[in-house]
Amino acid sequence: MTSRTATDSTAQPLPRLTQATAPLTHSVDVVNELGEREQVSIPAERPLTVYVDRRELVTLMTLGAQPELLVLGYLRNQRLVESVLDIESITVDWDVHAAAVRTRHGIERIEERTASKVVTTGCGQGSVFGGLMDEVDRIVLPEARLTQAQLYGIVNAIRLKETTYKSAGSVHGCALFRGEELLTFVEDVGRHNAIDTIAGWMWMNAQPPRPTDAATGGGGPAPEPMSGADKVFYTTGRLTSEMVIKSAQMGVPIVVSRSGMTQMGHAVAQQLGLCAIGRATNRRFVCYSGADRLVLQPELAQAPAVLPAAGAAPQALR
Repeated sequence: MTSRTATDSTAQPLPRLTQATAPLTHSVDVVNELGEREQVSIPAERPLTVYVDRRELVTLMTLGAQPELLVLGYLRNQRLVESVLDIESITVDWDVHAAAVRTRHGIERIEERTASKVVTTGCGQGSVFGGLMDEVDRIVLPEARLTQAQLYGIVNAIRLKETTYKSAGSVHGCALFRGEELLTFVEDVGRHNAIDTIAGWMWMNAQPPRPTDAATGGGGPAPEPMSGADKVFYTTGRLTSEMVIKSAQMGVPIVVSRSGMTQMGHAVAQQLGLCAIGRATNRRFVCYSGADRLVLQPELAQAPAVLPAAGAAPQALR
């Protein structure tokens, strides 16, 4: 396993992360509807026990595609750490199915903050630490707009993406877009794991710090967190309250789902002014909340879908 660190000597270093890998699928023998035996691929699922400063915190069931980013994003979205710079390193060892997190100064009141749990609808995770709604009143989402053409481009980009779901099924996918540009795509056995991994990715791809002012001395300024203001979060899973809150915590004001939305997810989205778009397949969608952020172009809904020709580069639906 290898590690990476920030190379800018004027900046406070980002966490050191291993790059642990594991097979994402597993072959099994099955019997089909004709009574024939064949081999098919199914997603891998493995436990990952997270230790923070040698204290056992939680066991996540995960596909294991990007476990270090999953752990980092989990700590972020559980509000246990306030900055990526609070973490010194994350070491994942699949031989023992463990992730060892080393913080720089510890986590204040960790026993108290992790004592209460809320059972959620999430697959692959199942609970979050108490105070789920405490964050909502403090979140102010930035101004942002998404055009209907860009929405169709996002849906088409996901349709064309080569995924574990296409080969093995039974996983959720999440992605982060800037307009129609796909920035990162993550699959996991639970949609919460996937969004946590994206949260970790955003922290590790922080904007470079400004040059150090010699008069200030010290180790230089911290890297600035990646802004979510111009981003769109996409998920194949339903938009529950937890998913809406996590997107808002990342500063992303627009979410798109292939699935639907729950009542509490809708209430939280309306409270935040978050644009929540569901049932987004082909040229159909439903905007549940924040419609003022969506620039409608209804004439595009009547246009025939343009599929890429064989061997041609994929084109966004327009």
